[in-house]
Amino acid sequence: MTFPKRFQDLPDYAFPRLRKLLDAHAPGGEVIHMTIGEPRHPFPDWVGQVLAESLDGFSVYPPGNGTPELLEAISGWIGRRYGAVVEPDRLMALNGSREGLFDTAVALCPEEKAGARPIVLIPNPFYQVYAVAALAVSAEPCYVAATAANGFLPDFAGLPKAVLQRTAIAYLCSPANPQGAVAGRDYLRDLLALAETYDFKIFLDECYSEIYRDAPPLGGLELAAEIGADPERLVVFNSLSKRSNMPGLRSGFVAAGPQSMAQIRRLRAYFGAPLPLPLQRVSERLWSDEDHVVANRALYAEKFDMVEQIFAGHQGCKVPEGGFFLWLPVEDGEAAALKLWKETGVRVLPGAYLSRETGGHNPGKGYVRVALVAPKDELQRGLTRLRDCLM
Repeated sequence: MTFPKRFQDLPDYAFPRLRKLLDAHAPGGEVIHMTIGEPRHPFPDWVGQVLAESLDGFSVYPPGNGTPELLEAISGWIGRRYGAVVEPDRLMALNGSREGLFDTAVALCPEEKAGARPIVLIPNPFYQVYAVAALAVSAEPCYVAATAANGFLPDFAGLPKAVLQRTAIAYLCSPANPQGAVAGRDYLRDLLALAETYDFKIFLDECYSEIYRDAPPLGGLELAAEIGADPERLVVFNSLSKRSNMPGLRSGFVAAGPQSMAQIRRLRAYFGAPLPLPLQRVSERLWSDEDHVVANRALYAEKFDMVEQIFAGHQGCKVPEGGFFLWLPVEDGEAAALKLWKETGVRVLPGAYLSRETGGHNPGKGYVRVALVAPKDELQRGLTRLRDCLM
């Protein structure tokens, strides 16, 4: 059995590729996993109590779009965080933001644009669901390099006019996975203007928004409110996975303009996977509490300081503006990951596995992605081995 033709050019997903690369070789020391962006800080200790008090909710079908209380909690958080008014009817709870990043393309991507197959713009490297969503709706993925030369933010405006005229959706992650770059005010304003000019939607993935080094990253909803942008131009995604250290909760949200949200909710009614009611109750509390988020950010700040100390004097290592990955330049990412595993037992992800080759060049080839999620002692050992082995 094979994939439908439109999926056949997809390479293996990043982590099966990594297993093929490394697992035939014995580790060169204590195994330290620094590949998956799975938060390992503690989540709030009251989560269990809220869940226990809500167990009877498993006996009923959950509200598909989210409980009124959950949507109010998300709306309240957006107001506090970004100063933007987003009413609950412009929100929908998600079973993890990945669900929304895929399903929303199904709901909103037209069958054609400018009389041709629509184009979906994707930063390169990128979170892999963007590509499979584009292919699922029979759109043409257009991979736009996000490199050191452009501050790791894709230059969508530099694309040919013929491409932009066919563009239906542009994905963007800020803070970016894997580089940690943050889209600033000028960049987002110009992107919104470009979307208005060429009539496409921006799918803004902000799941790392609450993990940052200095200033809170600007949000798309914040800027859209400031400049009075058309709410239909922007669709924003976020989740509790990174903010609250609860990736297993599978709880997120999508915010969109009224017309877009009507289409998203209509499709969700047919095939979506609503968040179970007890998990919605936990989510309500998490979006309403900021203390645990501040404490989480302080733990990452300690890790960022550790990175600076361990890699002091190594110009290639730069602490990210946001998120919890190091995007570390090496000569060849696959060779570096294999060497590191065989000599030290540390597992990192080759950057090429998060990218696509375009024009004979893969912008992730000369990098490895290093997740800073392990406990501090373990992380220190892993980073020290990495430095001594590769730098």
